[in-house]
Amino acid sequence: MLLQTITNVFKIDELRNKILFTLGMLVVYRIGFWIPLPGVNQEQLSDWFQRAAAEGGAATRIAEYVAIFSGGSFGQSTIFGLGIMPYISAAIIFQLLGGVVPTLKALKNEGPTGQQKIQEWTRYVTVLLCIFQAVGWLTFMRQSGMVYSTWASNPLWWLMATAALTSGTMFLMWLGEQIDRFGIGNGVSLIIMAGILTGMPQALVSVYNNFDPSDSDKMGWLGLILLAGGFVLVVAGSVIITVAQRRIPIQQAKHTRGRRVFGGQRSYLPLRINHGGVMPIIFASSLMMLPSVLFSTLNASLKSAGVTGFWLDSSQWLSDEFAMGEFPYVLVYILMVYFFSYFWITVQFNPEEMSKQLRDHGSFIPGLRPGPRTAEYIETVMERITFVGAAFLAVIAVLPMVVNRSLNIDFAVTQFLGGTGLLIVVSVALDFLQRVEASLLMRNYQGFLGGADEAKGPRLRGPAF
Repeated sequence: MLLQTITNVFKIDELRNKILFTLGMLVVYRIGFWIPLPGVNQEQLSDWFQRAAAEGGAATRIAEYVAIFSGGSFGQSTIFGLGIMPYISAAIIFQLLGGVVPTLKALKNEGPTGQQKIQEWTRYVTVLLCIFQAVGWLTFMRQSGMVYSTWASNPLWWLMATAALTSGTMFLMWLGEQIDRFGIGNGVSLIIMAGILTGMPQALVSVYNNFDPSDSDKMGWLGLILLAGGFVLVVAGSVIITVAQRRIPIQQAKHTRGRRVFGGQRSYLPLRINHGGVMPIIFASSLMMLPSVLFSTLNASLKSAGVTGFWLDSSQWLSDEFAMGEFPYVLVYILMVYFFSYFWITVQFNPEEMSKQLRDHGSFIPGLRPGPRTAEYIETVMERITFVGAAFLAVIAVLPMVVNRSLNIDFAVTQFLGGTGLLIVVSVALDFLQRVEASLLMRNYQGFLGGADEAKGPRLRGPAF
């Protein structure tokens, strides 16, 4: 069945060309990922990250977190070292401001013309963020002695390195736009997913090296089976919660025109359980890095200054308890995920506007009057299902840390059991399959997600979910 569906995909010239073009752009991305930044001692940089990873330093946690959803890596200082993260940050900024700034609201309501203007501003902000992050990263490498001495004080090297990192991010942004235009799927999301999946071979190697049934200190058959089963269950749960919806019944009013009656159909208003996607985890993770880095830096500063007594003990306790995986850290992390889940729907979800659109289209929720009562009901339902979605996000967010601490499994392995990376991969893969499914069904082919009756008859319809 699956083989026949894949064969059908490559029977359609347009779909085949889009998929091959998308794969070609991802290959270009991976090739550029290995082009080193001139002037940087790559061996010393790699050694520093290995030592920091062994010590569990805060800088390493930040670099690993950034690499998860940026498509780049600081462990290898290449021209794509910043990844696509500056563009993502700029897009999120404008997305949040679009709900509160009247000028951006007006541009969004103008349609394609306004969106094009917002996209132009997003690119300008991306360049500024790239320059800021590039200078910060280069300064850190110079202070850590990772830049060759002949280049460290050369203004031309600073200009060249900053331009290279900025150009790398802009080139990735251009690759994403080309995939959007000529390929299939969301280009930026596919680049991020490709960067995440490149860590899977390292995770498999780590499992292989740690597997030894004859050694009680290493992973045995039971641990391996539990690890594989946990991965399958978490992925299945992520797929279910990503596509899960709360359907509110909608009744269309009947209209009489002459002797004919129109309308009266019954449909549904779908509300996603996980409306915020991965954004609450991204916001919570970004904010939770601050106390971890701040307390560890404060503790190190007090030790170097020779401070003893209450202040040193307090800073040591805060540094230990707010390390990744500790109970206070996990508890505050869960609370932040809940907070940003509700914050996101407050900014992005407008029940009054939805109620107005239903009324303008002659539709209503049975048993409720159009207007404020309908908006109040939609808002109540959204708040309740957001609580469930936030609970799922909280479990997914803390699962890698809990497994890493309790079972002593490498974080490179546990990050595929949950967290931002797993949700991004699941969401992007589902979106990709949805688009391929739509193309197949439009041409009367059976899709990945449909049953045997999907290919019968001349019906044209959208994706199965």
